[in-house]
Amino acid sequence: MIFDLAIIGAGPAGLSMVRALAGSGLRIALVEQQSAAALADPPFDGREIALSLRTLRTLRESGVFDHIPADQVFPLEHAIVMNGNDAHPMRVAPLRGKTALGALVPNQQIRRAVWAAVQAQTEYTLFDQTRLGAVRTDAQGVELDLQPAGETQPPATPQTLRARMLIAADSRFSETRRKMGIGADSHDFGKTMLVCRMQHEQPHHHTAWEWFGIGQTLALLPLSEHLSSVVLTLPPHEMQALLELPDADFERDIARRYQGRLGEMKRAGSRHTYPLIGVYAQRFVAPRFALIGDAAVGMHPVTAHGFNFGLHGVDLLSREILAAARAGADIAAPERLQRYEAAHRRATRPLYLATQAIATLYTDDRTPARLVRRLVLDASSRIGPLRLAIATALSEDGLSLRGLLPSALPGLR
Repeated sequence: MIFDLAIIGAGPAGLSMVRALAGSGLRIALVEQQSAAALADPPFDGREIALSLRTLRTLRESGVFDHIPADQVFPLEHAIVMNGNDAHPMRVAPLRGKTALGALVPNQQIRRAVWAAVQAQTEYTLFDQTRLGAVRTDAQGVELDLQPAGETQPPATPQTLRARMLIAADSRFSETRRKMGIGADSHDFGKTMLVCRMQHEQPHHHTAWEWFGIGQTLALLPLSEHLSSVVLTLPPHEMQALLELPDADFERDIARRYQGRLGEMKRAGSRHTYPLIGVYAQRFVAPRFALIGDAAVGMHPVTAHGFNFGLHGVDLLSREILAAARAGADIAAPERLQRYEAAHRRATRPLYLATQAIATLYTDDRTPARLVRRLVLDASSRIGPLRLAIATALSEDGLSLRGLLPSALPGLR
């Protein structure tokens, strides 16, 4: 029960870290509350994940992409952003030399693919149906008490393992983060998001929509030409009323909300709802400890960067760990963890704050806010460098947005 590394959470971020460390020779303990069977065959949860070009490249290089069926990868070629009934939406096209902004892949397929990709690895041990109990740290490493996932009280003699380093990848509501004494800045937007696949008469031309209406926010994620994932954000009480509608009434209501732009719409999948809560950890590291994935940064979905940022954090931290392992050095050396934290914070903090501001501005139905967002969209459409920055942020992963804006708009503060 002695390991080099313990990872809590076998979601996409935790499994991606295992995959990134393949061939390193490091002994990895992977602790997950779900069963191995559930990890191998996760249920459909309604979520379609927007993958940037950078993320697609990373998934190909790691071999994960090989496990995603070709018919489950949907090109995202253009995007439009609409403000109410304004006649001139902002349009975002791919960068020069590119044919798409990225691709959409069901979350279920990503989870299944990452699980499949690590099956040939021998360096990790899965502790499934297991949850983390007490955590103790010292100068040499961490000691973890493990207990069955279904039990709330610690056993008299808990299973104990020791590792040189601990990584938390157990969601934006991370229990491990709390056990390590790290707080998080959390913002509850007070809204509920519905996702549901719908068939429609009119084609979408592989164009994503973000439509900020009065009293609601709509998005359209293009799948096959007459199939999309509709995303609707409403106050919880309004969402509950919508969920209680029978299918025929639900379909008519959704078509009405999209103002008939897609023609008749029919439900093609199950309805799923999620609360909208953004989370940003106050620290990404502590002695012998690091946060990755949503445990570090839980993004609002409006800019579609959640998984892309999660994979970016995995890449940054795994590079530090691999470099230390090759040199025979300490994989959890403070200077390595600090480099990871600084780089990941630089990459995520500006866009996280911008996303919070966007989500707040574009869900404010008061007249001044509606006027401001009309001006913002109009400026974004007319100013070439700004539109280039937005396209780059969408198609890569937002990392270049911070660098592009100041040079594009010298007077911007």
